[in-house]
Amino acid sequence: MLNVKKNLGLGKDVVDNTIVVVIANDTITQCRNNQTLYGTFAEFSEKIPENVLAEKPPLDGLPKQTNLDVHRKLRSEEKRHRYKFFMLILTFFAYTSYHLSRKPISVVKPVLHKNCSTARPINVTKNHIENITTDCGYAPFDGKSYEEMLGSLDYAYLFAYAVGMFLSGHIAERVNLRYFLTGGMLLSGIFTMMFGFARYWKIHSFTYFIAMQIICGAFQSTGWPSVVTVVGNWFGKGRRGFIMGVWNSHTSVGNILGSLIAGVFVNDNWGLSFIVPGIIISTMGIVVFFFLVPKPEDIGCDLPDQSGGEENNYRVPPDHIEREHYYESLNQNADDDDEEPLVNSEQGLVKKEKAISFFNALKIPGVIEFALCLFFAKLVSYTFLFWLPSYIKHTMHTDPEVAADYSTLFDVGGIVGGILAGVVSDLTGAKATTCVVMLAFAAPAMFIYETYASVSNLANILLLLITGSLVNGPYALITTAVSADLGTHQSLRGNSHALATVTAIIDGTGSMGAALGPLLTGLINPTGWHNVFYMLIAADIAALLLLLRLLYKEFQAKCCPRESAP
Repeated sequence: MLNVKKNLGLGKDVVDNTIVVVIANDTITQCRNNQTLYGTFAEFSEKIPENVLAEKPPLDGLPKQTNLDVHRKLRSEEKRHRYKFFMLILTFFAYTSYHLSRKPISVVKPVLHKNCSTARPINVTKNHIENITTDCGYAPFDGKSYEEMLGSLDYAYLFAYAVGMFLSGHIAERVNLRYFLTGGMLLSGIFTMMFGFARYWKIHSFTYFIAMQIICGAFQSTGWPSVVTVVGNWFGKGRRGFIMGVWNSHTSVGNILGSLIAGVFVNDNWGLSFIVPGIIISTMGIVVFFFLVPKPEDIGCDLPDQSGGEENNYRVPPDHIEREHYYESLNQNADDDDEEPLVNSEQGLVKKEKAISFFNALKIPGVIEFALCLFFAKLVSYTFLFWLPSYIKHTMHTDPEVAADYSTLFDVGGIVGGILAGVVSDLTGAKATTCVVMLAFAAPAMFIYETYASVSNLANILLLLITGSLVNGPYALITTAVSADLGTHQSLRGNSHALATVTAIIDGTGSMGAALGPLLTGLINPTGWHNVFYMLIAADIAALLLLLRLLYKEFQAKCCPRESAP
């Protein structure tokens, strides 16, 4: 007969064929053969001798010195819930400021180069020679090659952002995220302002503007791996799609605010279109430094459930174990009092998490497909981000400020699309299918927008909302819920240090596409805007095709669960 031992402190003197019964808050934790099972008294009563059940302590009768004190547990849960929603709000505003500071360049482009055919003629005199700013724009962007130069600015920024993303994910796993995020925000703000200062310092060197874009893009890459990791640390997988769908609206909110703020100054003082957003992101960096808590255990709270269901009512104390499902090796020495964070593995518990390597992260099922899909999805999204105001100004014949206001509707649609994608993926559990459906509708939506948007203001508004929803929905889902799920995939055995690397791989690959899209637009645009839209539609279809294998696997799992089982 098996030995049964009641243990109020998760003792470590257990041997094989022994069941450890931990009784707390009407919950039994049964540890046997390297496994931890959870249940109620009703579920395990037949397996536990009556003398153990008779010794069940009252809810308020646990010894005060035990780690399973019910009242302390309740206080810990309340504290964790307060902090996790505060972290959600804080990271929301932090990344809103990141996108807010990226938007000015797209708003200012029509001012950096104006249409000289409609500009007021200039009487070139000796006094005008020193004034390089002309009615054709701001030098060096007032020449005939302005489209290539503006496209190069976008490419320099986004290429640096993409390369920096891979490095940031690697670094973020190994440093304190509070310091890392704060430094990135402060430096991003400084170099965003440096672009605007060029107007006051009368700098007309193209090299200067390229350098500012490269440096700023590199520091901007610190944001995404950091905020996704923080949110992933605080929230379990239950309803993650909806939560992150709402949370990811910071991208569109930042774009909207960035367009509105930059639009206020663009006609009269475009330097402030960069300086004000730079001040905002720097200020938010200071707020992050004082208030960000990267992980629940930093304040003595338990980890969220990463199993895919609702959070457990019972949680093993953090100083003994961080992840559920597996108890530490049952033949471990009884005097081992090491309290370093532990994570599960099939051979027992590893005493300290190690950051996952780049190539091991690529082996996680779905990472490569979603990363390549995001390459094309982000190519489309960022082309709209950087060129939409110019396109609206060209087709609707409006001034830059009005064009910037119109462009915010694309981001409003993106908010709706991101939330919708998250809700649908939560309800169905089929993230690849959700992305494929939205990508399938996005291609005809872009064609219709290019064809009919200029018919009327109402048509432009409605089509911007619809197109923004369908284009940004898959992009939002992949960069948030999908990245977080893959970063906590069951194959990782609870290694939370994989989240930043997986996020960096997926979004870094997507950022390569984001760099390519605006560059191609600058090269293709002289041949006509319709060719730009053909390029975007082709990229959207490519993104869809890359998810077909995962779509088949999800369909197979729903219809034939036995055949799809490994």
